[in-house]
Amino acid sequence: MTSRAPVLLLDSASLYFRAFFGVPDRRENPDDPPNNAVRGFLDMIATLVTAHRPSGLVACWDDDWRPAFRVEAIPSYKTHRLAENSPVSEESPEELTPQVPVIVAALAALGIPRVGAAGYEADDVIGTLTTRFAGEGRSVDVVTGDRDLFQLVDDAADVRVLYTARGGVRDPDLVDQAFLRSTYDVASGDAYADFAVLRGDPSDGLPGVRGVGPKSAAALLHAHGDLAGIRAALAAGDPSIKGAQRTRLLEGSDYLDAAPRVVRVVRDIDLGPVEPGLPTQVADPALMSRLAVDYRLTGAFTRVVTALGIA
Repeated sequence: MTSRAPVLLLDSASLYFRAFFGVPDRRENPDDPPNNAVRGFLDMIATLVTAHRPSGLVACWDDDWRPAFRVEAIPSYKTHRLAENSPVSEESPEELTPQVPVIVAALAALGIPRVGAAGYEADDVIGTLTTRFAGEGRSVDVVTGDRDLFQLVDDAADVRVLYTARGGVRDPDLVDQAFLRSTYDVASGDAYADFAVLRGDPSDGLPGVRGVGPKSAAALLHAHGDLAGIRAALAAGDPSIKGAQRTRLLEGSDYLDAAPRVVRVVRDIDLGPVEPGLPTQVADPALMSRLAVDYRLTGAFTRVVTALGIA
């Protein structure tokens, strides 16, 4: 248990997708509404609050999972996730889709703030709130299964990522600058963003620079400082960038022009006031009771309100 009392910023979709695939569907009657993603998501909140005793909690939301400004920069961005015959909708398991509004209602009933922004992903909301809260001197832990948010890691500002891809919320990887150095050979979150541009990410439809993998991306950053330094050295004919690597970096020039706009999260959305404190009472007991009965969530709600100390 930590004594830092961080603000926890939840990458909500990352967590409820994990819950859907990781929590068994225990319905005895197949006509009952599915609830495994909701149960799992609420149990994740209870686990995180118990383990980390945060000073605040915000569920960050994808109001737009594939923003136009990123698609304009790189049209292949997340195209493989589009639902069949839809130019805009994300493919989602049939039994997960109806659970998302229940998660929204459950957060409202508990009084846990849910924050999204039109035209932006949850990553951008997280980037903006991280910048805001760190600027106020608050510790921040970002909870996600997405490596993209490693770019926010900043030891000096006390910003970490609790990376759930391997151990879940019970045993996440604690990503700080030491983790970035040992795992990717990059020194900071900011360097990780440049590293991600160079390496690319097929899961997001980002091709990267052909022939530049993790080791060569890290080596280029060590030699030239950052992506701007690499490109300046390339333009100046630096002899340390030669042969096939030079050719491929030049061939990737248009991609390198566009990719930072896609990879780097937005940090200055006008979100208005966001109070990250923990709820001191259930915001809507009637709604919570109705959800508990209709979706068989009594145990999950009990675990959350007990963890929050508002039972």
